[in-house]
Amino acid sequence: MASPASSSSRPLARFWEWGRTIVCVGRNYAAHAREMRTALPSRPVFFLKPASAYLREGAPILRPPYCRELHHEVELGVVVGRRAQGVSEEAALAHVAGYALCLDMTARDTQEECKRQGLPWTPAKGFRTSCPVSDFVPKERIPDPHRLKLWLKVNGELRQEGDTSDMIFSVPYIISYISSIITLEEGDLVLTGTPKGVSAVQGGDEIEAGIQGVLSMRFKVEELE
Repeated sequence: MASPASSSSRPLARFWEWGRTIVCVGRNYAAHAREMRTALPSRPVFFLKPASAYLREGAPILRPPYCRELHHEVELGVVVGRRAQGVSEEAALAHVAGYALCLDMTARDTQEECKRQGLPWTPAKGFRTSCPVSDFVPKERIPDPHRLKLWLKVNGELRQEGDTSDMIFSVPYIISYISSIITLEEGDLVLTGTPKGVSAVQGGDEIEAGIQGVLSMRFKVEELE
C-alpha cells in the first residue's frame, strides 16, 4: 500500500502551491486563552484562511492598511496526506503526511471589531500573506507531534515559547473533529493553535520562529500602503 505522502503525483513538499484549504484552530493552549481573556473551549474552535494567505520565506509579511495592530501567532501546522472525511481519532494520523511551522498573522484590532459586531473574522485572519509557512517536514522526522518546543523572536527578542504537550486538543482529535464537519483533502493545512506571548509587530520588524531541533524560518514585516 502506498504511503499517504506518496499517493499523489504532486509533491507534498510544496503543499503551499496547490493545497486548497487552511484550517486554523483557536484557543488550543490554556495560557493563550487566558491572555486573550477568553473561555477554554469544550470542543475545537476553528476558522479558515484562503490559499492566497500562504507566504514563503524570502517574501515579506504585509500589514493591511486597515490594520493598526498586527500580531504574530506561532503554530504547528499539520499537512494532510490523503482525504480525511469523518475519520476516527484512532485513524487520524494515517491521514497526516507531515508538518510545518506556521504563523497565523492576525489583525488584532480588526478581529476585536469583528467580535463586537458579531461578524466573521476573515478580514482579521484571511488577508494576503497572513499564513507564512516553513519547509515541509515529513512525519517520519516527527514521531510525536505532542513533544515539540515552539519559539518565536521579534528583532532577536524572545516573544513566544511553548510546548505542544500543552495543547488542549491533540492532533488526532483535531483531525477527527474537523473531518466530521468538512472534508480535508491532500495538501490541506491544519494549524493547531498558538502558545501564549502573542504581541504586535511593525513595519521593518524581523520575525524568526522555529521548532526546536527541527527547523527555523525568518520573515520581514512591511507596511502595505
